[in-house]
Amino acid sequence: MESIRAILNGKKANIPELRQAILAVRDRDIDLQVRVTWESADMFRLVSEAICDRVKRLIIAGGDGTVNEAVNALNQFRASERPQLAIIPMGTANDFATATGIPSDIPSAFDLAIKGSAYAVDSVRANDRYFMNVAAAGFGAEVTAETPIELKDFLGGGAYTLTGVVKALGFKPYSGTLTIDKGTFTGEILVGAFCNGRLAGGGQELAPNALIDDGLMDLTLVKSFVATELPQVIEELKSPAEDGKYVVHTQARWLDIDFPQTLPINLDGEPYRSNQIRFEVVPSSISLVLPENSLCLSKNRA
Repeated sequence: MESIRAILNGKKANIPELRQAILAVRDRDIDLQVRVTWESADMFRLVSEAICDRVKRLIIAGGDGTVNEAVNALNQFRASERPQLAIIPMGTANDFATATGIPSDIPSAFDLAIKGSAYAVDSVRANDRYFMNVAAAGFGAEVTAETPIELKDFLGGGAYTLTGVVKALGFKPYSGTLTIDKGTFTGEILVGAFCNGRLAGGGQELAPNALIDDGLMDLTLVKSFVATELPQVIEELKSPAEDGKYVVHTQARWLDIDFPQTLPINLDGEPYRSNQIRFEVVPSSISLVLPENSLCLSKNRA
């Protein structure tokens, strides 16, 4: 592989296993250059330098937030200029890497990063920001023992729970309008998940069948309901459908959100607040190194 460079999250750069893996790559007569971030603003500068140096493949070592920084940086350049992206998962959750089948251990991830093939995958633009995995909208609160397991599973390991909504805000959901090409929903929502990838919140399956190269987002909304309707909500969460009464699932190429109050959003774990957001899939915008049998690729759909 000619012209390859690694960008390491500065907090991870001194981990012995990472340093050993880099030295092992160099022992194979591969000229692997290394750059290290100190703060989030460094990523754009380092990606820009790599493009100026005609680097063909960038290896990003860090968690979902570091990968998100790289995706945002790459999307600022023309598609023809963007180097291929490989991921060494080193965060606490690594949801995107887990779902796509990128190995969790550093030596195996490096082996894939060096030898693996790159596939054209989608990212999603949210106003002026980008993400590649999942955006979630709604309330952040702690999980309690009373939260039903199905809700925990869907709402993401404690990131968004109805119990917390009741406790913190007296069960006042967000009211607004969501529009996709199939139509418009105006009303109250508790949580929404807008997914390019499959997992979020530390391994919770928000979109079990999502593909990252189909030009579509998988969208799931949990509408407002009263306590007596909780059993039906839990049943609908197990198999969300387009015609669900409380839990609605569909796919779309774009989504417009218009809320009178600011809606808290999470883009690949990064907080973002706005009351008007345009989500739009950017097809084949990232050339991503993945295992050939990754279940998130259309060619491997059963």
